[in-house]
Amino acid sequence: MPCSLCSADSDLTAFAVVGGPDGAATNLCDTCLTQIDGTPEPTHWRCLSSAMWSEDAATQVLAARMLMRLSDESWARDLADQLYLDDDTRFWVDNVAQLVEHKDSNGAVLAQGDTVVLVKDLPVKGAGFIAKRGTAVRGISLVADNAAHIEGRVEGQRIVILTEFVKKR
Repeated sequence: MPCSLCSADSDLTAFAVVGGPDGAATNLCDTCLTQIDGTPEPTHWRCLSSAMWSEDAATQVLAARMLMRLSDESWARDLADQLYLDDDTRFWVDNVAQLVEHKDSNGAVLAQGDTVVLVKDLPVKGAGFIAKRGTAVRGISLVADNAAHIEGRVEGQRIVILTEFVKKR
C-alpha cells in the first residue's frame, strides 16, 4: 500500500488526523510525516495535486492543510482554489486552528491571557523602539493559525512576538 499523500512505496505509519472524527487516520511515509510536523519542502508536496482528490476524507484534510501551509507557492494556491470539499470536511480542515499549541522558548504551553517575559532584546519594526529583555507582556493573545506567533502590548504598542523569544511567567 503506498503513502496516502505522495504514493511512495516505503514503510508506512498510521497518522491520526486531528480535529475530525475520532480515530480518523491515514498511512504516511517517513518523508511526509517529517515534513507535516516540520518544515515542508515545496517540491515534495507537488504530489498533493492527486492526493487532494482522494475519496478518503482524512487524506483530503491533510492535503488541504498542507496546501494552506504552502500558500506562499503559486502552484499550491492554484490547487487550493481548485479543491472542493463538502461542509463537514471543510470544517474538519479549519478545525486545526483550535488544536495549534503555542509554546514558549522552554516548551511550556501558552494560553490566551498569560503573562510572558521577553528573553531577548527585540527591535520592533515600524515602531522605532527595542523591546528590552526582561519586559513582561501581560494578557497575550494567541495567533490562531500560527503556533510561532503571539500578540501583546509593549510600550503601549500592540505587536506580534515570536514564541521562541518569550518565557511563560
